[in-house]
Amino acid sequence: MTLDRASAQRKDKNWLLTQYGEGSRWLLIHNDQNLFSNDLSKLALLKQSQIEQFDKNEAVFLGKDDEFSYFALDVSNVPIEDLQNRIRLKTDDNQSGEYQFADMRKVGPKLEQVSASVGVLARGLCYWHKTHRFCGRCGTENFSVEAGHARLCNNKDCKHMTFPRTDPAVIMLVKHTFPDGIERCLLGRQASWPEGVYSTLAGFVDPGETLEQAVAREVEEEAGVKVCDVQYLASQPWPFPSSLMLGFIATAQTTDIFVEQDELEQAQWFSREDLNKFAQWGDEVPGYKLTRPDSISRFLVEHWRQLPEKE
Repeated sequence: MTLDRASAQRKDKNWLLTQYGEGSRWLLIHNDQNLFSNDLSKLALLKQSQIEQFDKNEAVFLGKDDEFSYFALDVSNVPIEDLQNRIRLKTDDNQSGEYQFADMRKVGPKLEQVSASVGVLARGLCYWHKTHRFCGRCGTENFSVEAGHARLCNNKDCKHMTFPRTDPAVIMLVKHTFPDGIERCLLGRQASWPEGVYSTLAGFVDPGETLEQAVAREVEEEAGVKVCDVQYLASQPWPFPSSLMLGFIATAQTTDIFVEQDELEQAQWFSREDLNKFAQWGDEVPGYKLTRPDSISRFLVEHWRQLPEKE
């Protein structure tokens, strides 16, 4: 994300109005899907003149760069027929439309990085507004303030302000050197995943828990393996809907696997040589497959694969 989010200026309504006009670009969201070009090669950045007929009261300011100010607008309440007329939307029976809505999780990896980051920010903030229409303290309907980065309760005796939150989740590559001298990593899969895909283990952080404790607890809960030497490596925002994936590498103290069926379908130890034989995500072939190349799970696996084997 390279945009200047203008955290201080966006609270000023007069300043915000100056960001409208032809110097603005608008991202539309419809039922949690982003608007793209017809061929799904680009994120649709509409001009102000293209969205004049939409209600901008719920517009969310995303940030600005040297060229434009960017806004997100959720148009889920606009009938699809009206959208077709207003923005020349592509439909099943209209292949000549200029734009179409699609899932950012599927299209995002094909986009240029800066564009994708703006798109997921728009999607994440619009989802937050949709799911936080009422005050969590008194239940009164609230409204958008601070350019869409907060919601304020309408109840004059409450006036509670709610902000977008991010849920921390740990994701970890667990490794162990076995008696045969070969180091292996622990990967698991859920039944709902594509056939053959194995990933690093992951789970949400509990209240009052350190990240390292969450790593140890999740690995033991999901696979029955105890770990130590938990080390942080990297993070990845995942606003589908509101997570931050915190990546770790840890060493297993035990190796026997016991899988709880409500957590994982299966878990196994794999060597680097084993992983070299894995197919890629999306390959329509039988056998084991690696996770998506844009995922932090894949990053952790590739990091471990490049580490030298212990003598």
